[in-house]
Amino acid sequence: MRRTPARLAAAEPEPAHTIEFDGRPIPALPGQTIAAALWAQGIMAWRRTRGTGRPRGAFCGIGACFDCLATVDGRPNQRTCLLPAEPGTTVTTQEGNGHADLAV
Repeated sequence: MRRTPARLAAAEPEPAHTIEFDGRPIPALPGQTIAAALWAQGIMAWRRTRGTGRPRGAFCGIGACFDCLATVDGRPNQRTCLLPAEPGTTVTTQEGNGHADLAV
């Protein structure tokens, strides 16, 4: 289903569904991004930087900074602030850039 500004403005609450984050169930509302669903559960970081392993989560919220990267449904480097939290989505904490062969 396509998300348009008019559709989102007229949205009425629907029942929550579940996504999975590092093996645990996380409730998400229809139309909510993955980052917003994680924030709503108090999860502020879902990526660790390469080298120092510092925690990162959403920063800009518009897909420009790339701090919110995570592995989503097996695909690394997904910007969670832009991706909708669809029912059954699996999200895992990402280490560095998501590719072990490129890690330093």
